[in-house]
Amino acid sequence: MKDNSLNDFMEQLRIGEQKIRKGGGEKRIEKEHKKGKMTARERINFLIDEDSDFLELGLWAAHGMYEQEGGCPSAGVVIGTAKVSGRTCMLVANDATVKAGAWFPMTAKKNLRAQEIAIENHLPIIYLVDSAGVYLPMQDEIFPDKEHFGRIFRNNAVISAKGIPQIAAIMGSCVAGGAYLPIMSDEALIVDGTGSVFLAGSYLVKAAIGENVDNETLGGATTHTEISGVTDYKMKDDTECLLTIRDLVGKLGPYKKAGFNRTEPVQPEFSTDEMMNEMPADRTKPYDMMQVLKGIIDAESFTEFKKGYGQTLITGYARIDGWSIGIVANQRKIVKSKSGEMQIGGVIYSDSADKAARFIMNCNQKKIPILFLQDVTGFMIGKRSEHGGIIKDGAKMVNAVANSTVPKITVIVGNSYGAGNYAMCGKAYDPRFIYAWPTAQIAVMGGTQAAKVLTQIQVSAMEKKGKELSDDDKAAILEKIKSRYDRQTDVRYAAARLWVDEIIHPGHTRKRISEAIHAANHNPEIPEFKTGVIQV
Repeated sequence: MKDNSLNDFMEQLRIGEQKIRKGGGEKRIEKEHKKGKMTARERINFLIDEDSDFLELGLWAAHGMYEQEGGCPSAGVVIGTAKVSGRTCMLVANDATVKAGAWFPMTAKKNLRAQEIAIENHLPIIYLVDSAGVYLPMQDEIFPDKEHFGRIFRNNAVISAKGIPQIAAIMGSCVAGGAYLPIMSDEALIVDGTGSVFLAGSYLVKAAIGENVDNETLGGATTHTEISGVTDYKMKDDTECLLTIRDLVGKLGPYKKAGFNRTEPVQPEFSTDEMMNEMPADRTKPYDMMQVLKGIIDAESFTEFKKGYGQTLITGYARIDGWSIGIVANQRKIVKSKSGEMQIGGVIYSDSADKAARFIMNCNQKKIPILFLQDVTGFMIGKRSEHGGIIKDGAKMVNAVANSTVPKITVIVGNSYGAGNYAMCGKAYDPRFIYAWPTAQIAVMGGTQAAKVLTQIQVSAMEKKGKELSDDDKAAILEKIKSRYDRQTDVRYAAARLWVDEIIHPGHTRKRISEAIHAANHNPEIPEFKTGVIQV
């Protein structure tokens, strides 16, 4: 993609990522160091194996969402997967440089996503706890509901029942309801002098029952390892604590695998630059998705399924970094249907939906993970499509995606509009991992179309009230609506709300997919594939 605007945007993302990784800023980081503590990211870097990459998830979480509260970079918690003592684990580390690690609504959502990934893939989960508890000014948005704070402790219990190891290290504050997280884990470590865990701190104890007690006596390391027995290991500092976690993970027992097919990897036919050059700078222009796939899949590994039928979707088997995988990808070039009709690229027609549903069923029958590569504007509309049963065929595809039991991995490379987002395994359809390129846009429809529709509605309503509007007035209304819509379709907006797990550089796509299958391979349980009623 020879487009300086995209390069500029990717540079903006890089600069933004650097800032987010600083958490609460240099002064806050220095304050943690003076306490003898590492920061969340320093702890993770020390904990993981030297030859392992930390594949961060949710870096952009809460971006731009809590500006009145002073911001909450990365939702105040760092999550991602990496190897610890040779074992792939999910890591969750509170960032005490951000509001003392307090829990905002998006903090809870991000923690729940980490637990969800650990459950789905049977990954051991390590919690590095350092949090002041719920951010009280927003308690009504984080406390009582199904996907709020309490769900995390429910998940602790579920994870334990599934036999998935959980290790928690109390490396700072651990207050109130948050105290249950480490203690509901299999094993809990606590750092002497900096770690503390209690249901109520000294001020609340004084206010509630009139007792005078300091926090260390109330819930410090000595109290909980020698008196209450709440924690299992007393650690002298962060370093000893993290080394002990490595030791505990290194002694974990064996685990079963799904046994997904893998052979010796073969490099892709195209480099990242060659792949990106196949995509036009103008995102409304057609292009050949098969050429993009050449920069992701192992060279000469693609076996296309129903090549001549339903051509606005590409379906077939391939290998990515040696892993066998099924691929469902939106074809963006204009193609000719069996009836001679020219079909618009990126649109799902009845024959495409029918083909995809059948292919998804085949992958489930063969126990092959599925990659969904999205650049979709939705299902075809109009009289011909409606009379042809597009709703029925679209429902067939959505049914197959919803009931698919093999691991699903989604990468949004361009548009992700309307019901096309659902059919191509958007967040609501439980992908094990979902990533987005900087070029991604997620919305009910494209910004220009949506703005025109909303403008027509608004102008019509104003004119019915007798207000006369000039062309300039109408243009101003259109621009205002389009500007708002464009902001909401920015990939950072989606990542802030965890509609995607991470914004990734296109060149990292192959590695992320490979690591996703590697993670999924840890879960040997693939339920039987069943569907409900499908109209044929």
